Amino acid sequence: MLKSGVVFLYTHTFMSITFTKHYKSPEELVALLSERGLVISEKELACRYFRNIGYYRLSAYLYPLLAPPKAQQLFKKGSCLETALMLYRFDKKLRMFLLNEIEKIEIAFRSTLANFIASETGNIFWMTDETMFANAEKFSRTMEKVDRELDGSKEDFILHFKNKYSNAYPPAWMLVEILPLGVVTRIFENLRDNSLKKKIAATFYLPLPVFRSWMTVITLTRNSCCHHSRVWNRIYAVGPMVPRKMNRPWIGDSVSHLKTFYEISIIKWFVDIVSPQNNLKEHLKNLLFAFPNVDIKAMGFPMDWEEEPLWKD
Repeated sequence: MLKSGVVFLYTHTFMSITFTKHYKSPEELVALLSERGLVISEKELACRYFRNIGYYRLSAYLYPLLAPPKAQQLFKKGSCLETALMLYRFDKKLRMFLLNEIEKIEIAFRSTLANFIASETGNIFWMTDETMFANAEKFSRTMEKVDRELDGSKEDFILHFKNKYSNAYPPAWMLVEILPLGVVTRIFENLRDNSLKKKIAATFYLPLPVFRSWMTVITLTRNSCCHHSRVWNRIYAVGPMVPRKMNRPWIGDSVSHLKTFYEISIIKWFVDIVSPQNNLKEHLKNLLFAFPNVDIKAMGFPMDWEEEPLWKD
């Protein structure tokens, strides 16, 4: 049995108002934040950060420093800008770490999808064969994106194929290399034969519903990393599906599936399969050691996270 990780979003009706805030210079922002209780020891340096990073981006890292009620925009006693900058630097390192690991998963998924279905069906051009897909409208939209990527590709192997062969499209194992991950995922979702999807999910030791949910999490996390968005304490609107039973070591039910540690655990699940001799845990521990003041409990890490079955050596 599976328990869906669903977040209920409560909506309220608000009367819209005109946005009345005005632009503030870095110097004005420094003065305002100081008035609100934030300790800024080097004001010129702070101005440089606001110019080059932007106050709006940094405000996400200042938010944990606000005293309740946060709407008053007053900082906790002793809060300093350097703490927010530390979180910003940690988040940057975390994104780089996650993206490096997700790359392994993405490449494995692309290769498995293209080659497994070609092998099972004997159709090396299955990715552009409408009969392979359940929804014709979705297939048509996907083909528009395929054509756009193919027309704009400067990859040597694509140019070579166009020059040498008369086929309208390359085989699946070539095409999958130039398509965005989101498009590849939609191709998988639209497959007509559900048994093929189940077999692909099984190569990652997951039932299909969990595999689909977790690949969505990986895609969202990848996009956040690529767009330099905050990931260290991000909570997505829809959480990953929580499996009831796993056939490989996993984490306990008490771990929140809406926080960053669960996302990292999902990534580790896949990486352990596609690269069994990986050093993901070592890299994560080194990152956390380099930033000892980061509150990993707020990220969903259990106190004894290294003793969780998935993470235990």
